[in-house]
Amino acid sequence: MIGASSLILLKKIAGLTSLILFIITASIGFVILFTPLYYATAWLHDLPEQLNMSFSTLVENYHVLLRYLHFPWIQELNMPDFPSSESGLFHFWEVKLLFYLNYGVLMISGIGSYFYLRYLKRNKRIWNLEKPFFIASLVPPALLFFLAVNFNRMFVIFHEIFFNNDAWLFNPATDPIILALPQEFFMYCFILFFLLIEGAFISLYRYSRKNGFK
Repeated sequence: MIGASSLILLKKIAGLTSLILFIITASIGFVILFTPLYYATAWLHDLPEQLNMSFSTLVENYHVLLRYLHFPWIQELNMPDFPSSESGLFHFWEVKLLFYLNYGVLMISGIGSYFYLRYLKRNKRIWNLEKPFFIASLVPPALLFFLAVNFNRMFVIFHEIFFNNDAWLFNPATDPIILALPQEFFMYCFILFFLLIEGAFISLYRYSRKNGFK
């Protein structure tokens, strides 16, 4: 039989896990859907000129890719100006599944976070968030430092964690879409992601200090 102290500990672990997962998955979702970041990348790195196409054509192809990755009723990826190999299509299918996994965890952790925060407020235990989110706020700066020192290595590690194949190693000759998705774009995505979760961690830390009752 679980005692009262053990139950509180379990609620704390489950609640903190939900909050952290919610922040991570919500930040991922924001970065994915924040298309101005891609527009800025295309402008900054002269992608339309490099690819010999108009900005609007480039953006339309990017939107076709995003729609495929998000909408389950779109089963085939057909970018009008970028042919794809079987390997490239397989990789995007894997990315599509990861997107769905992210949004699934986002919804579940969002529900858990809501009930945990409500529990903390009702029991005047907001202070429980102070130490965990102070510690959590130390992680994004460390990862940003690693990104600044060796983004290439971080990029490879990321793919080795989430993909058990080398389909992500696109050949521009068979999958020219990789030319429209330069590594710098993914670097900007990582930077924005780390900034978002750092902002959320600091906000929860400050909120717990301001509203907590010890």
